[in-house]
Amino acid sequence: MLIEEHKSLKPFNTFGIDCKARYFASVTSVTKLKELLSQNIHPSRFILGGGSNLLLTQDVDALVIHVNLRGISILSEENGQVILEVNAGENWHEFVMHCIENGYGGVENLSLIPGNIGTAPIQNIGAYGVELKDVFVNCKALEIESLEERTFDHSECEFGYRDSIFKNEAKGKYIITSVTLRLTTQDHTLSTSYGAIKTQLEKQGVTTPTIKDISDAVITIRKSKLPDPAEIGNSGSFFKNPVIGSDDFQQFRLSYPNAPFYEVSPTEFKIPAGWLIEQAGFKGQRFGDAGVHKNQALVLVNHGNASGSELWELALKIQKKVKEDFGIYIEPEVNVI
Repeated sequence: MLIEEHKSLKPFNTFGIDCKARYFASVTSVTKLKELLSQNIHPSRFILGGGSNLLLTQDVDALVIHVNLRGISILSEENGQVILEVNAGENWHEFVMHCIENGYGGVENLSLIPGNIGTAPIQNIGAYGVELKDVFVNCKALEIESLEERTFDHSECEFGYRDSIFKNEAKGKYIITSVTLRLTTQDHTLSTSYGAIKTQLEKQGVTTPTIKDISDAVITIRKSKLPDPAEIGNSGSFFKNPVIGSDDFQQFRLSYPNAPFYEVSPTEFKIPAGWLIEQAGFKGQRFGDAGVHKNQALVLVNHGNASGSELWELALKIQKKVKEDFGIYIEPEVNVI
């Protein structure tokens, strides 16, 4: 197995930050992953997937393990459903396109989300009214210290809004090696009411949408709002949409009656972080090479040579201003190293 020293991580993070790994290895099987973990190469280890939810502010003094496990397997297909096991290194959007091509429904609203399958449960990725937990069966994970394999079922993952057990008590203890999902092969349940999907379908002249129609609509919407990391460095949504309680929400509505919101429950309301950031005056602003995207204030961008520290300073500045203006704390969705 090739172990490289002082490896640039610029190609492995979508912000395009040129930090270096003290040691770097890419693994293509669970066997090789166990072999690598059993070696005493460096006392610290850093697990790297697609690098799409990551802001590097410094070199990584650790063994960086790039999880590059590939493959999609059909475990069962019956009664209008298919169970797929997808290895952690598969690209998420490519997997969604695979599902669309094969007529598997359930993930079409999650089209064009960056990153790999293995990090999807950690974040409980979601978009346009659908979350990973809606199709999730279980995931296999390798415990780093014991090298024992374990399966986490749906309840054990403790999914929440952009949250799971892997961001809390299990953080840093496991490497997800595969994810099993339950999708539909017929009688798909379509979600078209969230965001601009319905409007986009109408623009496309679609009255009876298929899963491909919804995927196409989502891709069109996302491309109009979100920059391509291949063209300008970014990690998609940098902040979570804050969820506030009823009392705070009523006060917020009195001050900002035209502000958009989504009801999470009778006592919880989600306020779009992008709207808050835009109202705070940051949309399209640039501070050196660190900036806020001109079309979507939720996205921080690297215009060329911004450092991770410069992007993080901008994030903190945005957090502070939003808190001052609205009394609402917006939490980063991105992992900051």
